[in-house]
Amino acid sequence: MKSNYLHFVIILLCVFTFQTSSAQKFKNANEYLSFIGKENGKISKSMWNYTKSLAHSKSARKVEGDRKRLLKSLERAIIKIKRATAYKGEDAYKKQVLDYMDLYSNLLKNDYAKIVDMKEVAEQSYDFMEAYILAQELADKRMQEAQQTYASSQKDYAARNNIRLVDKETELGKKMKISNKVFDHKNDVYLVFFKSNIQERFMLSALSSNDISAIQQNANALQTFAKEGMIAVDTIAPYKEDTSLIEATKVALQFYIDETENKVPKLIEFFLLNEKFQTIKEAIDKKAAKDRTKKEIDTYNTMVNEINKAVEDFNKTNAQLNTARTKIINQWNEASAKFLSRHIPKE
Repeated sequence: MKSNYLHFVIILLCVFTFQTSSAQKFKNANEYLSFIGKENGKISKSMWNYTKSLAHSKSARKVEGDRKRLLKSLERAIIKIKRATAYKGEDAYKKQVLDYMDLYSNLLKNDYAKIVDMKEVAEQSYDFMEAYILAQELADKRMQEAQQTYASSQKDYAARNNIRLVDKETELGKKMKISNKVFDHKNDVYLVFFKSNIQERFMLSALSSNDISAIQQNANALQTFAKEGMIAVDTIAPYKEDTSLIEATKVALQFYIDETENKVPKLIEFFLLNEKFQTIKEAIDKKAAKDRTKKEIDTYNTMVNEINKAVEDFNKTNAQLNTARTKIINQWNEASAKFLSRHIPKE
């Protein structure tokens, strides 16, 4: 145990010696400002690559890889800035920059890590999905506030050292702003779609359990959400006149309205008929063949014909719904992917 401890101390001393001996120094205030700006530029570029992956890549491995590379960019920048000797009298500015980068790193490691965990359960309910999207927005807001604080400290540094900053938004900055607006629009529309989509899942679960009461309750709720959604989605302004997500959502909502108004009642009729048939069947099964009356046998035979026809209609309706449901969900996902691809720059 003691030898391990001494080995650790030696490593620390070696690192410390290396950091001290390789500390970068600067001839003037502008050179130091450029150094900081260059390191932040590398981080911004990594952030943009991560954003592009979220928008365009279907590979979870690539998205996670870009997130890790972003964290590495941050870690490298923090190490380089810590090693470098701040321009004379500007240790406070160095601390402000490092505080900003530490906050950035903590957001990626903690807030965004929690968001990844939230994503795993987001599909389970509308409240979870809303909380997941809200958490994303809050984390993004904190990130933007941190960047504003960095920009402010940069301006103060420049003013103290008589450096004239060119207040010009970078191409990367423009792309990030565009991306934020694109994702905001997508999330606004998606929440309207998801509220009905998740409610239909609850209804389908009740259908699979043959729970007539739960089917009716969930169908009523779905119809209400879908009709409210048709109104809500019309209040969302298109992004640059692109109504593709809005239209895809309307198609889905119209499907849910038609499903609950015209198809689900037929399914419920089948369950009610089946309950009636089971009651008649149980009653006749309890009797010996010699004790069954002609009326009971005729009623049972009639019900067998009805239930066979009802099963055929039930299966047909279910098959139609499943096909239509798969189609509208695929259409929404495709519209979402194309929307992001159209509006988020690829380079």
